[in-house]
Amino acid sequence: MSPKWNVFSATCPSRTSLAQIANKWTAMIVITLSNEPKRFSELHRTIEGISKKVLVDTLRSLERDGMLERAEHAGHRVYALTPLGASLEEPLLALQVWAEAHIEEVLVSRDAFDERADDEALAAADSAGDQSSRRMR
Repeated sequence: MSPKWNVFSATCPSRTSLAQIANKWTAMIVITLSNEPKRFSELHRTIEGISKKVLVDTLRSLERDGMLERAEHAGHRVYALTPLGASLEEPLLALQVWAEAHIEEVLVSRDAFDERADDEALAAADSAGDQSSRRMR
């Protein structure tokens, strides 16, 4: 009988797997590889903002976890999803669709929150200034 895994347990190895899957670079790599294998340079060009070091580290981690493999294709080394990695395509693509569909709402909410936080900080500074001027009298 296999053990029962629980990501909420601090010692459960499934927690590190969840952390890897939830990593933004992992999601972008899996989504990028969902259509076809790609060379390192193609991945680096497609995923804007990722450093070469982070790309290398993330690819190695995904390979270690059995989610992708390096292979030779037309004389070049390419990265391709394994069946395990391909099983992440649907949930990660759903997250991409959700993020792109709701970014306007998120941005509006962020702006409103930041404005409230700025107002609260100003009010706190005014209140502190009033108290210090009373002490000086």
